Amino acid sequence: MPPRQPSLRASARGWSPRLQALDGVQPFPSEANMILVRVPDAAAVFAGMKARGVLIKNVSGLHPLLASCLRITVGTPEENTRPCWPRCEQRCKTFESPGPMSSTSTARIAEVQRNTNETQIRVRVNLDGTGQAKLATGIGFFDHMLDQIALHGLIDLEIEAVGDLHIDGHHTVEDVGITLGQAVAQAVGDKKGLTRYGHSYVPLDEALSRVVVDFSGRPGLAMDVKFTAGSIGAFDTQLAFEFFQGFVNHALVSLHVDNLKGHNAHHQCETIFKAFGRALRMALTLDPRSAGVIPSTKGSL
Repeated sequence: MPPRQPSLRASARGWSPRLQALDGVQPFPSEANMILVRVPDAAAVFAGMKARGVLIKNVSGLHPLLASCLRITVGTPEENTRPCWPRCEQRCKTFESPGPMSSTSTARIAEVQRNTNETQIRVRVNLDGTGQAKLATGIGFFDHMLDQIALHGLIDLEIEAVGDLHIDGHHTVEDVGITLGQAVAQAVGDKKGLTRYGHSYVPLDEALSRVVVDFSGRPGLAMDVKFTAGSIGAFDTQLAFEFFQGFVNHALVSLHVDNLKGHNAHHQCETIFKAFGRALRMALTLDPRSAGVIPSTKGSL
């Protein structure tokens, strides 16, 4: 074994607990001259650390199990006293993005599990993601709609649902809405610096829908959608309302959903979910001009 190797291993073991103490950083055990860490925003942390001279590789796209992971090369204890490593540690702590729009807020990530006699649901969200989705509800078209929320909302979204689909999809769809609402509310936190309001118009061929959302702290749903079909695949179109009702009740938002035009039920539903994703994206954006400020004259939401 080369004489450097024991020193490098010891160095890696020494850095792991320091990184683990940082909010949102998950280092994995290492006996090599590198540390694998999972962070909330791999692209931003990678860019910042690389710019500061840290030997680092973004491996988040190599395999689904490596999602949001970075590989950091570790030097000897003497080498790690160079200025780049303290800055690396601070970089992981603040999750800054390069440039004037950088934010020093902690990661907006949450995971919620909900288990009842009817369903077992697990939802994980990263509100500052890239739109990656891992979905398994047992209802194909519903998965397709949830994928629209993730992609157009730039929310990393994992949903696993086991429900009583031998009866129908009602409990599964409603409980996914409830659990997603709980996860979003948890990830949003105190709402300081939040844009708060979001809206979007989305067309798809002949269909056009509008969604407006307010992270007001008060649940309310106004939904005007006249679907032209009772089902789309195995998805009962009545359950779109149940999903959004479950979401608003637990995310504590005011939500207006309107299908303005449309003849094809698939198009109607898809424009609704796409517009919902884009409205969320707008509302959840952090405004650097109001950093630390709750977006309400009341001073609370």
